[in-house]
Amino acid sequence: MPIGVFDSGVGGLTVLQALRRRMPGQDFIYVGDTARVPYGRKPREMVEQFAREIARFLVRQDVSGIVIACNTASAAALPQLSDELPVPVWGVIEPGVEAARRAAPNGRIGIIATAGTIRAAAYQRKFKALGIEVWAQACPMFVHLVEEGLADSPEAELLARHYLETRPELDALILACTHYPLLKPVLSRVLGAQVHLVDSAEVTAEVVGHAVSPTTPPGHGRITHYVTGDVVAYRHTATVIGGVDGEIVPLLESTLCAA
Repeated sequence: MPIGVFDSGVGGLTVLQALRRRMPGQDFIYVGDTARVPYGRKPREMVEQFAREIARFLVRQDVSGIVIACNTASAAALPQLSDELPVPVWGVIEPGVEAARRAAPNGRIGIIATAGTIRAAAYQRKFKALGIEVWAQACPMFVHLVEEGLADSPEAELLARHYLETRPELDALILACTHYPLLKPVLSRVLGAQVHLVDSAEVTAEVVGHAVSPTTPPGHGRITHYVTGDVVAYRHTATVIGGVDGEIVPLLESTLCAA
């Protein structure tokens, strides 16, 4: 049985790539909701409904579990979907929080994300429950730079210095958007090697890999992509951020809404 993975667009492919590195024989179904991207600017209730529609579609594809490879959707919908669905559901927030806590025992932690993720404050609430106040900064233009192939460019470094100029002293920074791992070289130059960059894609793959039973028969490493927007545009942008393997299938919004 495949594992389902979904995101508002192509950023979740960084999570899919991390999952494939950890479980190379596993089959995956990826849904990129590119017709309704970005989620970060939309109301929480709307994002929750989008996530519910996609998750129900994946359940109909007989997936064994679902990874919400989107910080905004994880913040808006994870608890509800965990209660509603007959399969395990993983998000990218809890793994990132735990990895940052381990990397920064003094509690000097920062978060960079889309405006929607920062506004939802899911990370901030979880850290507050642990008695940790964190610095949080929205970096909305990073997504556009990554998708234009400018992740390691002078423009990206200039923007990173602008977004990070008000930061306090940090031990760890959570890259709380699935596009942001591609900015690691730039962020390391701006922050210095002493700041640990928490890659939500890698830590989420670690959690899912541990959760999947080692006795589960392996698949064939097949990937199927369902895309709600333009397939050609999806393939192009996906190639920019690391490539796309497998069949790409158009998915009508009406099919999701009917779920």
